[in-house]
Amino acid sequence: MAFDFDAPVERCGTRSLKWDAAKRFYGRDDVIPMWVADMDFAAPPAVAEAVLRRAGHAVYGYPLFPKEAWDPVVRWLAERQGWTISREWLVRLPGVVPSLYNCVRALTRPGDKVVIQTPVYHPFYPAVESNGRRLVRSPLRLDGQGWAMDLDDLRRQADGRTRMLILCSPHNPVGRVWTRSELEALAGVCRERDLLVVSDEIHSDLVFRGHGQTPFASLSPDALSRTITLQSPSKTFNTAGLGASFAIVADDRLRSRLRQEIEDAGFDISNVFGAQAMEAAYAEGGPWRDELMAYLEGSLDLAEAFFRERLPRLRFLRPQGTYLALVDARGLGLEPSAVFPFFLEKARVQLDDGLKFGPELGGFLRMNMACPRSRLEQALARIEDAVRGL
Repeated sequence: MAFDFDAPVERCGTRSLKWDAAKRFYGRDDVIPMWVADMDFAAPPAVAEAVLRRAGHAVYGYPLFPKEAWDPVVRWLAERQGWTISREWLVRLPGVVPSLYNCVRALTRPGDKVVIQTPVYHPFYPAVESNGRRLVRSPLRLDGQGWAMDLDDLRRQADGRTRMLILCSPHNPVGRVWTRSELEALAGVCRERDLLVVSDEIHSDLVFRGHGQTPFASLSPDALSRTITLQSPSKTFNTAGLGASFAIVADDRLRSRLRQEIEDAGFDISNVFGAQAMEAAYAEGGPWRDELMAYLEGSLDLAEAFFRERLPRLRFLRPQGTYLALVDARGLGLEPSAVFPFFLEKARVQLDDGLKFGPELGGFLRMNMACPRSRLEQALARIEDAVRGL
């Protein structure tokens, strides 16, 4: 490989949420953090060089974001996701999470219903409820084949007051990459019920072999007209701290309303370093991303074999996309509320409690696989020792 993903990067003491929060939250600093979704890999060299080059100027005033800076994004979407868009559809955003709030405020009214498919990335819940909208949960189904949408339930729940669906594609935390046929069926329900769709596709470039990402808005002219797609380089290129993302909105009216909401919220000025990083990532980051995915595939192979052979009481659910895997710990016989403390205190591995994402994941944990393989092996050994002790 041209890029060394095995090289450890010291993150303690860098004001890292992932690495420096355990002391504040739990009073300990002896845990391996495998929770919040950023990677323990250095960003692509082209991204680091772009940021350092801009930092060297030493004047950090209000930045200009010229239209041609969108061209690498347009090319990336065409080449990597097979989606041809106009750069006029693109809207600068400060991040996908605040943009969920922006979309809810801009495109629905207080009292409107907004449906989400649970369990799901936990900021979806307050994005709806804290803005005075009514949250509707349509649970995914878990069977022997994996996680699936329950479109009959969604159709029943989407009544005349339901205005919006917030979609997670690829899905965090269950790791599904929805097939085109699944998304087409979902689009049919959205057309029947006249739902706007906010599609969180932040993990769209983190899709493993055998699976393919289909942008929801690319399905049909109808889907394009009713969809706000949220994307960012932050997950793919490990730039979450630089505050740069974007929406793709083909409909002029929806795009205008979203831009007005962003301006009203005071987010109309971009981060100078985030803009440089985003342009460099999409222009030059392709080879790095390809090697990253090969490395992550190897880590998934390692973990899957380890759980199967040495941790039969736990079930490792291999993701189709994202670098986040679910661990089904219900076989330990613990109460759902006791699972996360057990791994933190006995295994000294900090995972994400499945209950954070919804009651459907009681007894599950989310494991961040984006770390050097030596650290993954260390964490797995700790988990094995703790389970044997139990």
